[in-house]
Amino acid sequence: MVETRKVQVTGGSTYTVSIPKDWATENGVSAGSEVEFYPEGDSLFLTPRTEEERTEGTLDISNLEGDELTRAVMTMYVSGFDIIALENTRITNDQRRTIRKATQGLVGLEVLEETRDRVVIRDLLDSSELSIHNAVTRMRLIALSMLEDAIVALEENDDDIARDVIQRDDDVDRLWMVVSRIFRATLRTPKAAEELGLPREICFDYHSSARQMERIGDHATKIAHLTLTMEEPVPDDVVRALSELHEDAAAVIDDGMDALFTEDSVEASQLANKAREAVQEIDEHARAIDELLRDLDPARAQMLGLIVDSISRSADYGGNIAETALQKAAPTP
Repeated sequence: MVETRKVQVTGGSTYTVSIPKDWATENGVSAGSEVEFYPEGDSLFLTPRTEEERTEGTLDISNLEGDELTRAVMTMYVSGFDIIALENTRITNDQRRTIRKATQGLVGLEVLEETRDRVVIRDLLDSSELSIHNAVTRMRLIALSMLEDAIVALEENDDDIARDVIQRDDDVDRLWMVVSRIFRATLRTPKAAEELGLPREICFDYHSSARQMERIGDHATKIAHLTLTMEEPVPDDVVRALSELHEDAAAVIDDGMDALFTEDSVEASQLANKAREAVQEIDEHARAIDELLRDLDPARAQMLGLIVDSISRSADYGGNIAETALQKAAPTP
């Protein structure tokens, strides 16, 4: 329920306003308490001032194993807990191995304490030192290099390059978790956004774009897996067509990301519109390659068709980033 208050003047020059008593009681604010104000545009956020402390969460893992346990640890991390206590009557060896593996897959986490019935994980990174901009930039570099190397592995029938692409997907996933953790922190408290030095709207744009980059990394991994299953080299004309399709898709992604990071709204709009228009051409190019595959053995044609689809989808994700960039460049109401 919205409550209104009148602004009053005390001492001739100081503006004062009362705060709702119910809110103050629920949040432990009383006479003498200190509060913090965070300006954001024409809004002013007020929050109780608390001593700097790390948030701790406890999770009962008695019924969690394997992927479910891994996902639980990731969820606690993304939710913003600095200390994660995992408890069971007796933690099994399999659970310990899963917890260690999940910890290694997340940036900044380390096992702090292990007992028979409890494992405590702590985030060693200072959240104020994390940069969502740097994380998304790094995701861009890794995902695009993965996509390029996946096509090289296909062209050269090189299993080692394909395996390297698959391994690098873990790096993209780790960064995606970092971006998600930072973004959710900005939703919980205006202090997190202030420490980042970015408005929450831009954090949302970065988070949305990071999701697209994570999916591009997944499709590069898919292409690498398909390459490993191919026993014979791909025909030269198909290789050339796929390489050209990849170049066009990479250009869309680059233009979309450049538009996202560009401060000049006019330039950002031009780059974003260029990327969105190029997606339509890529769809036509992909259909032409599908026609080329009709002359091949059905099984090989199907596998190569999946690769065409992955490249096209990567371009679509670049188009989504461009759409986000257009929204970011639009005038603010």
